[in-house]
Amino acid sequence: MDASIEEIGFLASSAHRIGVLEVLGDGPADRSKLRSETGASSPTMGRILSDFKQRRWIAREGPIFELTPLGEFVSRRFFELRDAMAIERRLRNVWKWLPREMEGFSVDLFADAVVSRPGPNYPYEPVERLTHLIENTNRMRGFDTIVQKSTNNETVCEAVLNGMELEYVYSPQALEGTYAWNPERVMEAATCDNCTVYVHDDLPDGDRCGLGIVDDRVGICCHDADTGALVCVIDTDAPAAREWAISVFDRVRREAKPVDPLMFEPSLSTEGTS
Repeated sequence: MDASIEEIGFLASSAHRIGVLEVLGDGPADRSKLRSETGASSPTMGRILSDFKQRRWIAREGPIFELTPLGEFVSRRFFELRDAMAIERRLRNVWKWLPREMEGFSVDLFADAVVSRPGPNYPYEPVERLTHLIENTNRMRGFDTIVQKSTNNETVCEAVLNGMELEYVYSPQALEGTYAWNPERVMEAATCDNCTVYVHDDLPDGDRCGLGIVDDRVGICCHDADTGALVCVIDTDAPAAREWAISVFDRVRREAKPVDPLMFEPSLSTEGTS
């Protein structure tokens, strides 16, 4: 086995070693504190400190131990790897629906995301999560190629009528489908001054996901490409994710065409009866 992999295994195979590295990463500590924080026995702590000293990861001054610059480097990189694997585990089952065409996307942006997926006994979690996000915002921006569940469409319309500011970019198919869901209700909301609708012929990642931005959170709505069903909502309040999402939305909005609801109503009604 590669020596570097062996060193990773040396750390990863012992919760006590990891614990010592974490404690010393917060600052110098004596042996008593290290034992208290990690739960290691005295003999175990002795072996760990000896191993770390042999590797030049720690230095001792009197009763106090601290990380050397080399130890700080090891600590930083090891915990970066651990954090990366934690993100991977959280997003593993939804990976295929994540953005590929939205420029600047990185899983790091959604490191602490709430992941809402249908459970075996309760399939409505993503729909309800989306409803919660819409109901608790004063402004919503986004784009999607999929017609949302009627519950979410009604939530959006109700929120707009109650004053929520909405800027949304639809694919032509999603716009037609949304209108067909309830023409009267859609027109009631779409003609409000606080509602602006756009249409875009080629939304990024249109076959897998859409993007939504609310007051303090950013969400990715993941869809099954074959059925259009909402399979997952991934949302976060990370500032970097919000900055990324706003830049993507602004770019898509600039490419899209504004829709006058008083003009698209007759055309959609005609298409629906042809």
